[in-house]
Amino acid sequence: PLPPRPPAGSVNPPSHLAVDATGRALLAANYRDGYVASMRIQPDGTTDAPGTIPHEGRGPHPTRQEKPHPHSVTVSPDNRHVLVADLGLDRIFTYALDPATARLAVVTSIATAPGAGPRHAAFSPDGRQVYVINELAGTLSRYDYDPAGGTLRHRQTVPTLPAGFTGENLAAEVRVHPNGRFVYGSNRGHDSLAAFAVDAATGALTPLGHTPSGGRTPRNFALSPDGRWLVCGHQDTPLVTVFRVDPATGQLTRTPAAAAVPAVVCVLFHS
Repeated sequence: PLPPRPPAGSVNPPSHLAVDATGRALLAANYRDGYVASMRIQPDGTTDAPGTIPHEGRGPHPTRQEKPHPHSVTVSPDNRHVLVADLGLDRIFTYALDPATARLAVVTSIATAPGAGPRHAAFSPDGRQVYVINELAGTLSRYDYDPAGGTLRHRQTVPTLPAGFTGENLAAEVRVHPNGRFVYGSNRGHDSLAAFAVDAATGALTPLGHTPSGGRTPRNFALSPDGRWLVCGHQDTPLVTVFRVDPATGQLTRTPAAAAVPAVVCVLFHS
């Protein structure tokens, strides 16, 4: 079974953080309390008191979408906008970002499929596509992105699970290969990494298959800046696994390299 959610009234840290390209704005999504926060980063590393923007509404799922649940904040490549995936509302919001003040202003939003539960988003290297992984539905959605207005246009949704899988599963992370030719997503329950090829002309996604992650509940993973390696951290197995990435085919091959790390939340490469 998948792990239980923290009880109501427990400590409520942000679910996701991002720093803008100037290094002056810190952004946060607060899943449990249903708001987005932004604050200025001072030269000494301290921050101003956060400004918060609450979301309102609910989705169709009786327990996971009983109220807003902003799950991630993703800064656009041009640093003009911030995408907020709200799992509770089945909606992706676009906020305009002022890096000097760290202020956010909602510009527009787009609805996902009912009950999809959008969780995390990732831009293509050229900034023209956005990929959103939907936790509750176990799907990956592709959107065209207009940098002028920050709008999204839905183009495609594909499953992250193999045909015929009937067990419990929650999709988690989405990452785009640095060469833009492949997209990866993680499945918590099926405990796998799903790979997709990107058509260079149309952007269409084609499933490439699934690779066992090596542990239980692969919550997060990251690709190395050179695209040669994928490092995966697990929520319920104290294990970080390493995969070799074929840059021509996108296929993953597990290596002997591993590390004992309990309850991994996020994996990032230091640049």
